[in-house]
Amino acid sequence: MNNYAFLKLTTLRASKVGVIKMASRGKTETSKLKQNLEEQLDRLMQQLQDLEECREELDADEYEETKKETLEQLSEFNDSLKKIMSGNMTLVDELSGMQLAIQAAISQAFKTPEVIRLFAKKQPGQLRTRLAEMDRDLMVGKLERDLYTQQKVEILTALRKLGEKLTEDDEAFLSANAGAALSQFEKVSTDLGSGDKVLALAGFEVEKAKK
Repeated sequence: MNNYAFLKLTTLRASKVGVIKMASRGKTETSKLKQNLEEQLDRLMQQLQDLEECREELDADEYEETKKETLEQLSEFNDSLKKIMSGNMTLVDELSGMQLAIQAAISQAFKTPEVIRLFAKKQPGQLRTRLAEMDRDLMVGKLERDLYTQQKVEILTALRKLGEKLTEDDEAFLSANAGAALSQFEKVSTDLGSGDKVLALAGFEVEKAKK
């Protein structure tokens, strides 16, 4: 393992995300809380991205161990979100997208850190921009077909969860290419409307990830 990979791995393992605690707060505090949570999620997504970037420099055991540690941190973060959102419908509305994105990552239905990040922040415009860039990269040979298919499925699923209307072609693409993990995520997270359902899904995904 070269020095770059060693430093990346050391950083990943040292980068623990703390648990945020919260009492009843007003709009300003809620906004600040949401920003803090987004920053923590960004750090976890960066860990996943760094891990993938140095994957070739790690042996299989190191990669799997570090990936497992990061997913465990996501589970802990998800537990924190559940406690924060419990009984506060304003926070459920604000943070439900973030929680769905985290659950997609924990269950490994989604594997692309940037897509998870944009999903969590409810940014459908940027998701569509990324998809357009991927279409161009595929056409000019800069992106492999398998990776393109995986990321397109993730983006289309995120867009649908964010309430965006998909074309018939996109719906057909999803149906033809969604894997087992993504199909299960779709099944469990369909028609989430209430805070209780959001929290129930959170528990389901965390327990599944621990098995």
